[in-house]
Amino acid sequence: MVQHDRSAAVLLGMACGDALGAGYAYAGPLPPSAAVGMRGGGGANWARGEWTDYTALAIPVARAAADGLDLRDESTLDLITAEWVDWSDTAPFAGLQLGAALSGPDPTAAGVRAAARAQHERIGRSAGNGCLIRTAPVALAYLHDPEALADAARTLSDLTHCETDAGDACVLWGLAIRHAVLTGDLDLRVGLGTLSPGRRELWSARIGHAERRQPRDFTRNGWVVQALQGAWSAIVHTRAGADGGSDAGSDAGSNGGQYRLGVEAAVRGGGNTDAVAGIAGALLAATWGLTAVPSEWRRLVQGWPGLRGADLVRLSVLAAHGRDTNEAGERESFRLHAVR
Repeated sequence: MVQHDRSAAVLLGMACGDALGAGYAYAGPLPPSAAVGMRGGGGANWARGEWTDYTALAIPVARAAADGLDLRDESTLDLITAEWVDWSDTAPFAGLQLGAALSGPDPTAAGVRAAARAQHERIGRSAGNGCLIRTAPVALAYLHDPEALADAARTLSDLTHCETDAGDACVLWGLAIRHAVLTGDLDLRVGLGTLSPGRRELWSARIGHAERRQPRDFTRNGWVVQALQGAWSAIVHTRAGADGGSDAGSDAGSNGGQYRLGVEAAVRGGGNTDAVAGIAGALLAATWGLTAVPSEWRRLVQGWPGLRGADLVRLSVLAAHGRDTNEAGERESFRLHAVR
């Protein structure tokens, strides 16, 4: 049941972090004592509690996982990209790389890849942070198959982002979420062994650098590497402060208070606060579970395509068990506790 609670919290934790950061996006760093709250505004004038494009892009991935589909199959990727393209038609913001990838003439996975590659060749880079947050449902879909998780995370990243840094970051974050759900431990290094020689040493150094610096030091957090570093920095630097849970409100005791402290620290880092706080929120929720997410945030959070916090809890559970069957070969069903 503890693992069930942690897996159920992942998408909610991600979305709440994203929505919290949305009102502060592209602002400079805040002082450590500055209060952070769920507010509207930001670059696209988001409503209070509304998640942004980052969480929106994860929803079709989670739906596919909930339907028991293999996220590595081209037919599944076609379904996901079709939803992304539909979303982009009315989205207030999609980012340069993603916007180019989704605005091509062919809405299939192959078409989106081709458009993404063309954009990469025009500007010479494609390692934005938009690929990273949508890795959360990939982790849920492959909790019991880390090799498939790594493969799916990189495959999904490669749809829109062509650089190796992007795929590496998604693999590392996805495997860290999986590890947190299964063990309750925070360990970003758990996936280093899946990277190629040279890459694992590079990323080990990057992780170590994040642990020695503060979130505000990663001023280029639109880049996937610094987005990951900023999120991990926020997490590691709030471990000690969460020991008593006193600063986290009444929703969580023990180190469960780290969820709130961690995502608030990510927001105070400035820059792409919605992305960094959403990335941190997914991993922290995978570690501490549903009750760690403040009840006020759970009630407020909402966004495309007309979902609320309780819907994300249900979607997380289904994504984590989408391919489970009973002895008769039928899809399992799960009873959820109310999220208040």
